[in-house]
Amino acid sequence: MLKRVSALLFGLAFAAFAHAEGDTFEAGKNWFAVEPAQPTSTGDKIEVVEVFSYACPACNFFQPTMAKLKAALPANAELVYLPAAFRPDEDWPTFQRGFYAAQALGILDKAHEATFDAVWKDDGTLHIADPTTHRPVSPMPSIDDVAKFYAKFGVKAEDVVGVANSFAVNTKMKRADAQLKAYGVDSTPTLIVNGKYRLTAQSAGGVDKVIPLVKFLVAKESAGK
Repeated sequence: MLKRVSALLFGLAFAAFAHAEGDTFEAGKNWFAVEPAQPTSTGDKIEVVEVFSYACPACNFFQPTMAKLKAALPANAELVYLPAAFRPDEDWPTFQRGFYAAQALGILDKAHEATFDAVWKDDGTLHIADPTTHRPVSPMPSIDDVAKFYAKFGVKAEDVVGVANSFAVNTKMKRADAQLKAYGVDSTPTLIVNGKYRLTAQSAGGVDKVIPLVKFLVAKESAGK
């Protein structure tokens, strides 16, 4: 009986939320079904994935929205990052490798926002473009450069390089590339909700619509459970 009551209350709550915030969101316009739906990595929690690259200027611009989204997610949802590598001309594979090395070494929480700053702020150390001319730098940052930057977070640069070139990280990179294809992602930043729904700021109708749309889809999944 209690389970039935809980399910009914969740359904009513979702209906109210949908009426308040989601009645203008349309499947096939604001969000797209991932077919087939993909497995998640967050257990009982609803997974919200950000597909991004540190070397993506739009992703850098999107970071304040991501910070607000992370704070706005309900307790039954969890944010996960998925680094993309489909722009080798902009050094994305190097930063994907660095992400997984930082994750493996336990410094990702400290290094995540700082890496964006290192790439995009004028005094950053991992520029992919000249701050004045905006032309690509040559050579692009290497994994050794990323490792030297990560050393400020309490790890040795040589350890970062070793982990970055390990079998485990190579496997994670291949898995990430396959996951992006399965999601149907062709641009960044892109968000995936619970392995089922894909959206971008453009599809949502603007950056200011992203958080309401993600919360709508999280509520939709919560009601389904």
